[in-house]
Amino acid sequence: MAANDSFVERLRQCAEEMPTDGMAAFSAFYDLVAHRLFRFAAVITSNPHDAEDAVQQTMVRVMDRPDLLASAQYPWAYLLTIVRNEALGILRRRKHEVRADIAEFSTYCPVDELEREEQRRAVWRALRQLPPAQSEVVLLKVWEQLTFAEIAQVLSVHPDAVASRYRYALARLSRFLGPRTEGV
Repeated sequence: MAANDSFVERLRQCAEEMPTDGMAAFSAFYDLVAHRLFRFAAVITSNPHDAEDAVQQTMVRVMDRPDLLASAQYPWAYLLTIVRNEALGILRRRKHEVRADIAEFSTYCPVDELEREEQRRAVWRALRQLPPAQSEVVLLKVWEQLTFAEIAQVLSVHPDAVASRYRYALARLSRFLGPRTEGV
């Protein structure tokens, strides 16, 4: 969890420096969070273009009021809430749903790690089969290392609901994936 604490401290520092250091601090902030925000938005929208739009809108909101991010009790959860709301807003504005292959969002792996990449893709495919409420919780818990309380804040639900969604999601993922994804 120390790595996540370090991430949150760097995030808070960037937010505090934005009013005085301007674009230099914003650039550091963007480099720190953009990929992670994109990954979360992509799970919600299932569309890389919509995910990029959600991240851009989030960046604009943060740039307008960096003090809100800097003063947030849980700055990463606060930022995830913003990008989630932006992504959901984009979905509401779209009457049709275009689903992208979420495997496109996985990171590049060298050829010698082909098996590991195949496992990652299997996890992403399985994650897509979950209800959105469950896939959001898994992403926030596993990849973003948030606590149930922080996830509850991001999703505006009770922590017990988060724990329940997580438990059901893990059970479904186990059925989808079977024993072949051990170590992922």
